[in-house]
Amino acid sequence: MAKRSIEVLNDACSTRPALEERPLLSFVEAVKVMALFKMLSNDTRIRMLHHLVRSGESTVTDLARTLAMKPQAVSNQLQRLSDTGVVASRRDGNNVFYRVANGCVAPLLDRALCLMEDER
Repeated sequence: MAKRSIEVLNDACSTRPALEERPLLSFVEAVKVMALFKMLSNDTRIRMLHHLVRSGESTVTDLARTLAMKPQAVSNQLQRLSDTGVVASRRDGNNVFYRVANGCVAPLLDRALCLMEDER
């Protein structure tokens, strides 16, 4: 993925109010955030998202090859990401291409890496 495309993804979160300016999360909102983090708390899904951010879009076959996984296992994980709207797909002939659909994914992964690097 070109650097400009990553910047466009990052801009999606920059248009939202800063966290400290938002009202305190309600119980329901907190549960939804918890469910999102649970869905993301899978090493395979994190690696898939990182690959999709880096490449822009990818087929199941390409993801399977990159992650050294079986295509069916990749499809299962992509379905979970798709169900939450984190990824989207488009068909081109016999191929289905997946991409990150939510612009906050790249900054979230970047912040997670930042937190890990700061621990060192």
